[in-house]
Amino acid sequence: MSLDRSGPLTELARLGFSELGSADAELTELGELIGAAREDLIDGASRAADPDAAVAALLRIARRDPGPIRGLRRDGHGWAALWSLVGASTGFADFFLRHPDEVSALAGQGQRLPTADELRTELLDAVGSVDGFAEAGGDEAWVALRVRYRRMLARIAAYDLLSASPVDEVAGAAAALADAAGAALEASLSVARVRVSRGVGAAGLFPREQVARTSLAIIGMGKAGARELNYVSDVDVIFVAGADDALLEEIGESRVVDIATRLAVQTMRGISGIEVEPPLWEVDANLRPEGKQGALVRTLDSHLAYYDRWAKSWEFQALLKARPLAGDTALGEEYVRAVQPKVWTSAARENFVDSVQRMRERVTEHIPAADAPYQLKLGPGGIRDIEFTVQLLQLVHGLSDDRIRQRGTLEALDALVAEGYIGRAEAAAFSRDYRVLRLLEHRVQLRNLRRTHLMPSRPEELRVLARATGLAETGDAVREQWEAIKREVRDIHVRLFYRPLLSAVAALPAEERVLSTEQAHDRLAAIGFTDPAGALRHIAALTAGLSRKATIQRHLMPVMIRWFADGVDPDYGLLAFRRISERLGDTHWFLRMLRDSSGAAESLTRVLSGSRYIGELMEWIPESAAWLADGEQLRPRTGVALQEEARAIQRRHATVDDAMRSVRALRRRELLRTAMGALLDVLSIDDIAAALTTITEVTIQAMLRAVRREIVPPEDEALDFSIIAMGRFGGGELGFGSDADVMYVYRPNGVDPQRAHELSLQLVAALRRHSEDHRVPLDLDADLRPEGRNGPLVRSIDSYAEYYRRWSLSWEAQALLRARGIAGSIKLITAFTELADEVRYPANVDPHGLREIKRIKARVEAERLPQGVDPTRHLKLGPGGLSDVEWLAQLIQLQHAHAIPELRTASTTGALKAAERAELITDTAADRLSAAWRLASRLRSANTLLSGQTSDVLPVDRQKLDGIGRLLGYPPRSASRVEEDWLGTSRRARRVFEKLFYG
Repeated sequence: MSLDRSGPLTELARLGFSELGSADAELTELGELIGAAREDLIDGASRAADPDAAVAALLRIARRDPGPIRGLRRDGHGWAALWSLVGASTGFADFFLRHPDEVSALAGQGQRLPTADELRTELLDAVGSVDGFAEAGGDEAWVALRVRYRRMLARIAAYDLLSASPVDEVAGAAAALADAAGAALEASLSVARVRVSRGVGAAGLFPREQVARTSLAIIGMGKAGARELNYVSDVDVIFVAGADDALLEEIGESRVVDIATRLAVQTMRGISGIEVEPPLWEVDANLRPEGKQGALVRTLDSHLAYYDRWAKSWEFQALLKARPLAGDTALGEEYVRAVQPKVWTSAARENFVDSVQRMRERVTEHIPAADAPYQLKLGPGGIRDIEFTVQLLQLVHGLSDDRIRQRGTLEALDALVAEGYIGRAEAAAFSRDYRVLRLLEHRVQLRNLRRTHLMPSRPEELRVLARATGLAETGDAVREQWEAIKREVRDIHVRLFYRPLLSAVAALPAEERVLSTEQAHDRLAAIGFTDPAGALRHIAALTAGLSRKATIQRHLMPVMIRWFADGVDPDYGLLAFRRISERLGDTHWFLRMLRDSSGAAESLTRVLSGSRYIGELMEWIPESAAWLADGEQLRPRTGVALQEEARAIQRRHATVDDAMRSVRALRRRELLRTAMGALLDVLSIDDIAAALTTITEVTIQAMLRAVRREIVPPEDEALDFSIIAMGRFGGGELGFGSDADVMYVYRPNGVDPQRAHELSLQLVAALRRHSEDHRVPLDLDADLRPEGRNGPLVRSIDSYAEYYRRWSLSWEAQALLRARGIAGSIKLITAFTELADEVRYPANVDPHGLREIKRIKARVEAERLPQGVDPTRHLKLGPGGLSDVEWLAQLIQLQHAHAIPELRTASTTGALKAAERAELITDTAADRLSAAWRLASRLRSANTLLSGQTSDVLPVDRQKLDGIGRLLGYPPRSASRVEEDWLGTSRRARRVFEKLFYG
């Protein structure tokens, strides 16, 4: 007998069944219940996406009531529709199990979609609507509405599932779904009118005559407005209230709005409230003026007043797809006519790009990380990418061309092609990809009749999806097709939006151009270029001609324009790229890198559009672009390697001027390397500080060797001369744009004292002369020397000892805390360090000296801040800034470093850690101070990288703040967040400072 069953089971497996034993038994029982031959059942099941689920579902329904299924067998289309529905959707299987009689409604329909009028008639009939009022307003009316809606939804789904080419039917099915949603809202509104007008004297209820004369227009937004709705999707709406003049005169506008608001609430409840029959979908009114905080219902005049005075650009763009969906059609059309001009003029607003991108990001920022790889809608290469691209093109060009003002995505694509804004081939591919993605989305929602945009991850679910869509034979194949579409969508986005820009600058006959110069100008302005005309000139210069270089640039330019547009300063980035390209000419390695390494090319656009500091240096050192192809090239070179190179430079050059010119070039090159590594997140703030300090030390050491060889004759060779780093330089904490604070010390060592002093002054003068660099200044600042600017520029070690013994002030001892020898005689550096230790780590602290330090700090706060600058924005001298943290750390060192050797460090953060370990400050205090110091340091460096200029003030300009934030790793449009982070961090640090410093 087992051999007798192997044939049928094998056949079941071939037809797509997986649970063969169960399916075999269920087919037998189902056949007995409905009087059907096994072959007929197998034939029906073979058309189902999930044959096992289809047979199991029909058996459950037949066990409850076999009659409707038995009757449907005589209708060929209805019979096929039933199998397709329960085989693709457990949601419909559950619906038919709850309501077996609804199976009969599949008969006599044929392969066609219900029209909008049919849908409206059916759903109004379900609630017995007459003159806008349902027959009854009880909960049973809502149940009847939901059951009838699902009957119509089953008709739409059956047509969709049984079509020969489901991809081509996506638009028709989506339009029918939007019409069904509008009809459901219309029917629910008629029930709401009954509920709101029942019982005149009851709280919150109104006379029937007033309710009848109150108009409520329901405006469809998003996919509902564009007639491209999903099977299970939130329906975005806006409610508009109105009434005839007589009613307004009689009861007043506020009461009309109250009635309309109650109608809106009840309408929404009828669709998505909890009842015996499950909700249909969520009615979402959050796109209304002021969002969730705003009134649910407004009059037309109130809407327009808000849009004229308060609305942001994204609110107009959200209205792009607005359409009267239900309720008072005339009022709805009046609303749409009034707001449409505002939609298309929004592209001319200054913040247009930000608002469009913000709209795009709002829906993606909350995607769970685990869901991102499976997102059909919001992930890279998903439905949202297509919709965003088409919408942005519409908004850019729709300002002056009303022929592309379409609601639907596919209709808009067709219009953009017809009017010459995009090429036919690209638009056709984009249209196909959009339909396939929407088909996948429809099928995953049908599976359980619930809102989802996630591709299945389990193999068996992928297999069902493949059969339901007809796109592939296997689950693996449908997933591979999806992955290919995602890649293509990202590529087509570039081809549609950016590549046509080249046609505007190419030497093409006018009839062959995709965009005119004016249209290209508008498109560049829309994506963030502030000088579109200049950008077009740069693009033309880069892509003109027949050379290999121009060919490669033409291929790359659309992608690079997109990358530049995503950057902080697209205009400067493109200009700098052009200059670098011209400097490098036809250099093979550069063209090869751009062509073959998208990572390097993208990094190049990122550093050029993100930093004028980098761009200006790269113009002088264009070969640095090669570093972008190798991350290791962006890491700082060691001090030993730089010393060896500097010594080799001095050996090669006969004159000091030539040698110093090469040393300055070495410094520029390494500063550029460090800046690029910083911007591309290769380096941390500690890495940057260490690298900048090393570069400065090597430069100064090389200069001192060179000028000493030129200035000090052999007979005076015994003269010792050294350079002491002070301030942030001494602490090894330099940032971009920091001065190099230094002191100069000498020891005659047998040389005539006057002669030694004169030679030392000559050395200092030569050092200052050769350190001058108009590209990246190196300011050797000696203002921290004894007596400050009034004191001698250079002293002997004995003079320093005498001064510190007799005259030293408290601030001078404080300044020595970060003194560190970095160049010259090692023996002299050792002697100076021993002298400094006696002063900066005193065994007995002078209370008067500490009070003087506090007095000076208070005076600095009061007098040193630049006039007109908001103190809270000053990163150095403002409350909670660098000065607060450094002075507190130094006060602790002066008091305790003699007894606690760990505090004897030139590093600010190192001193804070040592103080924390010694329990001189709490963990919280140390963390808050360190956080403020690090953030201030990062903000200062980022400001310098962005602008190429040094500033201690956090900019007020939002664009600059956003640029600084981008350099620090914040997402785009984070100006407010950068500001808030600094103000909060500095405020917390200031509280700690005041408690520990002045307290």
